[in-house]
Amino acid sequence: MSTAEETAGGETQPWGEVTPDAARRLLLAAVEAFAERGYHATTTRDIAGRAGMSPAALYIHYKTKEELLHRISRIGHEKALDILRTASRGEGAATERLADAVSSFVRWHARGRTTARVVQYELDSLGPDARAEIVGLRRQVDAEVRGIIEDGVRSGEFDVPDVPGTTLAVLSLCIDVARWFNVDGPRTPEEVGALYADLVLRMVGAKNAGPA
Repeated sequence: MSTAEETAGGETQPWGEVTPDAARRLLLAAVEAFAERGYHATTTRDIAGRAGMSPAALYIHYKTKEELLHRISRIGHEKALDILRTASRGEGAATERLADAVSSFVRWHARGRTTARVVQYELDSLGPDARAEIVGLRRQVDAEVRGIIEDGVRSGEFDVPDVPGTTLAVLSLCIDVARWFNVDGPRTPEEVGALYADLVLRMVGAKNAGPA
């Protein structure tokens, strides 16, 4: 399944703000190339060819290959942050908000697994300035999940001796879905999201955790 197909469902389509159409086509082509070949093995010629454009056309919209990766990473992390922020600031107890955060985050990684692999696993390919910006966004992502867990500990819903470590484990569990999820596999993104939400509630010792 191509990036364009897997991101056609609205929730996992983070590229609507990329204009004009040629810039968006190049970005989609870069996502596919980076996911398939890796950032360093991908050339600007590879990206332009996938987009049906000349290499010279790419430089009209993006000065460098790194600029493409930076934009992909920034938009992807902003989308991930929005998903978790919406869940963490929603109504309901910490148990409900954590389940919503995990299930939504997992669905995003499963439905847009090609994009998510690039967003989550190519951080070290960015230069110092771009990397610092993305690290800042990752810290905000961490803070949203950590905040829900802290709320649950304060309310007595969760039993978590190590909140930072547990937060890292929860995020790692969710992010890894992008690495292994297969659209032809036995579970849908929704089913994996529900399963992981239940697993995480058990991880934090939620009192009303039940079967997925």
